[in-house]
Amino acid sequence: MNSRSDGPGIEGRTVLVTGGGTGIGRACALRLAADGAAVTICGRTEDRLTETADLAREAGVAPVLSVVADVTVEADVARAVEVASDADGVLHGVVANAGGAGGIGPYHLLDAADYLRVLTLNLMGTMHCVKHAIPALVRSGCGSFVGMSSIAGHVTHLNFGAYPVAKAGIEAMMRNAADDYGPAGVRFNAVQPGFTTTELMEGIPREGPTYASYITNTPMGGVAHPDDVAEAVRFLLGPESRWITGQMLAVDGGHHLRAGPDFRPLLGLSEDQLLGRGEGHGR
Repeated sequence: MNSRSDGPGIEGRTVLVTGGGTGIGRACALRLAADGAAVTICGRTEDRLTETADLAREAGVAPVLSVVADVTVEADVARAVEVASDADGVLHGVVANAGGAGGIGPYHLLDAADYLRVLTLNLMGTMHCVKHAIPALVRSGCGSFVGMSSIAGHVTHLNFGAYPVAKAGIEAMMRNAADDYGPAGVRFNAVQPGFTTTELMEGIPREGPTYASYITNTPMGGVAHPDDVAEAVRFLLGPESRWITGQMLAVDGGHHLRAGPDFRPLLGLSEDQLLGRGEGHGR
């Protein structure tokens, strides 16, 4: 069965959004549902998923289904893809949004286990989604996969640990997958949010120097709302972007034109400690 839609929008298209219980994932799910997509969200916390589904119902948009799943567990991702696909095993889109940071600091003080945890969540979580969604996306005849990168994937973030490396890896994955599966009609792109008002960024004091470094280096000033990112995702999933693949779309108010943010003030370390001089060693 060829489930390709030649219409102008995404009504009726099946889409899986990982990490759909909060922040950017929630905004993406609601935006896609507003255009009539058949959206399934997954995440580790059932209550948050239920909140997103309730918001969709209150907004009067297409229903949002949910499934509890951890993207670092391959079997969970396979199950989420199965739930999100239609009766013919067709999936039109994936938003691999689930991810997170942690363990910030200079490299000589980083905890290796925490570093690996961040890489696993972001990189392997996305890879699991690619692996298990491919057959269903190919069946659609117009599959589109959107990875969630970050400004951190291409602009250095002082002392931000594994997160920049993980996001750079996602960008490389999207480019390679775009080349691999272009002949099958499946597109792979990513969005690169800058500072966005999500739970991930709540730990940055709004009156502190790290937040100020974001604002100073953003030509448009201010920060993004999750809805700003959701609009870019909607474009990349829809037929309007049918000839776009292997691209990284920055949603950062121009921050990529300047320097990355400075996380050193959050660590409370001296210059000698930051640079590995004198006492101090990795854990």
